[in-house]
Amino acid sequence: MKYDKYPTRGLSRRTALCLGLLGAYQLAIAPDAHAPRSGAVGRAVVEDGKPLARASHRMRPAAGRTGAAPMTTSGGMARIAGPTRPVTVRAAPHTTLRQTGKKIALTFDDGPHATQTPEILRILRRHGAHATFFVIGENIPWNRDVLRRIAADGHTVGNHSYTHPQLDLISTPRVREELERTCDLVAKELGAPPRLARAPYGMWHGPSLEICAQLEMEPFQWDIDTLDWDNRDQRFIETAVLGGAHPGAIVLAHDGGGNRWATVRALEYYLPRLLDEGYTLVQPA
Repeated sequence: MKYDKYPTRGLSRRTALCLGLLGAYQLAIAPDAHAPRSGAVGRAVVEDGKPLARASHRMRPAAGRTGAAPMTTSGGMARIAGPTRPVTVRAAPHTTLRQTGKKIALTFDDGPHATQTPEILRILRRHGAHATFFVIGENIPWNRDVLRRIAADGHTVGNHSYTHPQLDLISTPRVREELERTCDLVAKELGAPPRLARAPYGMWHGPSLEICAQLEMEPFQWDIDTLDWDNRDQRFIETAVLGGAHPGAIVLAHDGGGNRWATVRALEYYLPRLLDEGYTLVQPA
């Protein structure tokens, strides 16, 4: 009769196999990195000895106007044009375009992403259209080439914080750090810092608006939400854009923070149709 000289060996193997399967399952069902939290507000971050709540859903923006400096290129080096005067502290972020005429702005948050962002760039390039990419600072070191490609293609790069916290739920010093670190990273890669900013979850408040102005950035929101952060249905995204399109609109979509391939496919469908309807694709200004 044979027996195992080391009876715990089989148990260890079985335990490791179970743990491996559990890990794979958790990875498969894990939520998007920047998807709004569901259910009750959690207490996941601690700062200055106090737990900070995370947002349970993406909030709607407040009303506002627009204004920002465009990106230019010089000698093959992509740059962002700086303001010629100090930025005014806004009481609320801009939600629509200041430009008149049949113009619309496409904006993409939570990138740069290694594969999804280049596909969006490919579609925009094919149609000669430009967009704005509000980038997360912690994604830049892994996607420097993608960030440079965004700028080289003539798109605007905006600031979407460094780690995507809800700005009105963190300390004022940390708000500054979140925005400033991303400004520094963008400046290092592109030669100048971003001149547009968007708060994670759209949650601006007095201190964050003031810091935004001190860093010479204009705060932006949107007035058409594709809900691609919650709904990965291509047709739903297409309907949100084409059904909500109007002169001066700013469209919110995402190129990072999770699986955004429905966003990519929807862009390929609605972009030529917006152009056929007479819209000019512009960057917020």
